[in-house]
Amino acid sequence: MNTTTTVPEGYRTLETGSLAGWLATLPAVRERLGGAPERWAVREVGDGNLNLVFRVDGPEGSVCVKQALPYLRVAGPSWPMTLERAYYEQRYYAAVAPHVGAAIPQVFHYDPARYAIVMENLTPHVILRRGLIAGHRYEHVGRDLGDYVARAGFFTSDLAEPFERKFDRIASFAGNTDLVRISVDLIFTDPYLEHPRNRHTRPQLDRDVAALRGDAEAKAAAAELGRRFLGETRALIHGDLHSGSIMVTDADTRVIDPEFAFYGPLGFDLGAFLGNLVLAWCAQPGLAAHPGEREAYRDWILAQAKAFWTAFHDRFLGLWREAGRGDAWPIAMFRGPGDESALEAARRRTLDALFADMLGYAACKMIRRVVGFAHVADLDGIADPALRARCERSALAIATHWLKRRQESRSIDEALAAVPALAAS
Repeated sequence: MNTTTTVPEGYRTLETGSLAGWLATLPAVRERLGGAPERWAVREVGDGNLNLVFRVDGPEGSVCVKQALPYLRVAGPSWPMTLERAYYEQRYYAAVAPHVGAAIPQVFHYDPARYAIVMENLTPHVILRRGLIAGHRYEHVGRDLGDYVARAGFFTSDLAEPFERKFDRIASFAGNTDLVRISVDLIFTDPYLEHPRNRHTRPQLDRDVAALRGDAEAKAAAAELGRRFLGETRALIHGDLHSGSIMVTDADTRVIDPEFAFYGPLGFDLGAFLGNLVLAWCAQPGLAAHPGEREAYRDWILAQAKAFWTAFHDRFLGLWREAGRGDAWPIAMFRGPGDESALEAARRRTLDALFADMLGYAACKMIRRVVGFAHVADLDGIADPALRARCERSALAIATHWLKRRQESRSIDEALAAVPALAAS
C-alpha cells in the first residue's frame, strides 16, 4: 500500500456549512435543486469505506455529492489513498452511460480540483445489502444486474469496437493503480497468509482459517485468478460490484461506486455480485428471529443468483450475435458454409469460460469477506459469535469448493443446487 499521497494545492475537504455555496455556482445543479441556496438542506450521509458523501435537498429536487478523501475513510489518515479515484469513477460512468442508460446515476458535474462528483440522488432507493439483511425481495435485481454486466462488458470490449478505441480506454484507466492494489492485496493475497489487516471470528474459525492457509491447491487457484485479474484486459469492469454498490427499489436497480474501474476480466464483476449474493444466503440463519424463518428467503436469493447468470448469458450472447463488429472474432471472416456454426461454438466456449471465472472470483470475494479486511454487514451483524461462525464456515466451505473446482460445474443450476450441501459440510 502507498504510505503517502499527493494532495494538490487548493484541495479542501467539503463541509456541510459551505457546500451549498459551491453548488450554487453550478447552473445545472442550482436549477435542479431550485430556490435559494440558504433553503437547501445538506447532510453528510456516507457510510462506506472510502469517501465523503452528502445529500443536498432543495425545494425542487435533490443531488448527491461524493468527494474522494486523501486516505481510506474506514482506516483514516494512516492509510493514504489517491484522490484520483474520483476521476476514474466519473470516467467509468461516462464510458458505460451510452450502453446501460438509467442503470447508473446521472452525473451533473465533476470538479477536478475538489475531486468531487455531483450526481443524481437516488431516492427512494436503498442499498441492496441492507435490503437483503432485512429480508426484502427485489424481484428484478438478478435480471437487471445480469443485463447490466453484459451491456457494460460487451460494449467496452473489442467484440464491439475497434481495438484502437479499446486501447485508448485501457490507457485512460491504467493509472488507477492504488485501487487495483487494494484488490490485489485484500482479495488475492492477504487472506491466504498472516497479515495484521486480517481478522476472523476467534476462536471459532481458527482451525478453518489455518486449514485455508495450509491448502496449497486453494492458494494456487487464488494466485492464478489474481494473475489473470492483472493480465486480462477483456473489458472495462466496475471492479467492486458487491451488494453495497447497488441501489434498489421494488422496480428499479442502479449501479454506483465504480471507483475501482479498470480494464480487467469480465468474470470478476460477475463473481463479485454472485459471491455477495451467496454471502447473504449464508448469513440468513444468523439474521432470522426464529430458526427456519428465512428458508424461503434463502431460496429466493439463489433464484436471483440464477436469474443473474441467465440474464448475463442470454444478453451477452445476443449482443455478440447482433452487434459483434469489433476486431475480436471479426465477422467478415465467417461468411462461408459452416462458418456460423464455428463462430457460435466459440461464443459458447467463451460463455463457459466466463461461467467458470465467475465461480472462481466469487470464491475469492467470499473468502476475503470472512477472513480478510473489511467484512460484510450481512455476517458481521450477527451478534452471537458461535452462530456467526457457523454462517461464515458455510461461506468458506462453498467458496473453497468453487475456488478449487470451478471448472467442474456445467450449469448455474448445478452450481447452485450444490450450495446447501456444501454449506452443511
